[in-house]
Amino acid sequence: MEYGCIYSKVTLIGTISISEDGDGNLTGVYLPNTNLPKMDVSESQVIAEAFDQVDEYLSGKRRKFDLPLDYGVTGFRRTVLEELERIPYGETRTFKEIAESIGSPKAYRAVGTACAANPLPIIIPCHRVVPSSGGVGSYAGGEALKKRLIEHEKSML
Repeated sequence: MEYGCIYSKVTLIGTISISEDGDGNLTGVYLPNTNLPKMDVSESQVIAEAFDQVDEYLSGKRRKFDLPLDYGVTGFRRTVLEELERIPYGETRTFKEIAESIGSPKAYRAVGTACAANPLPIIIPCHRVVPSSGGVGSYAGGEALKKRLIEHEKSML
């Protein structure tokens, strides 16, 4: 394995950064105003492709990502992240619905924790998961960005 790298770019939602592990797998998406890990600054081929796909998503031309991912987690959290990828574009699910769909109906708070720890927001669409009580809930990029992403997807249907 080579040493990974990170690169930042201005997008329609502000400056985001994307990292990869040196083996061609994405390891992180860092939304505006988040702390970045210390890594070599370099735009690898997979990072360039990821930015192209993020730009396509933000402009309404892409609904699903096709990128090599390193989830960085195993077990329950990975199961949650894989389930998030199954939420259709333009739709939302509640934390409870995700817990039920993975066979752990009482684990809705753990689903929330897994969403909060998602290393690849936007690409793994944790913004599509909302509380049963209403509203959009919290998000690494802030509630306003989460609401904006949800509304963006709905407007593209």
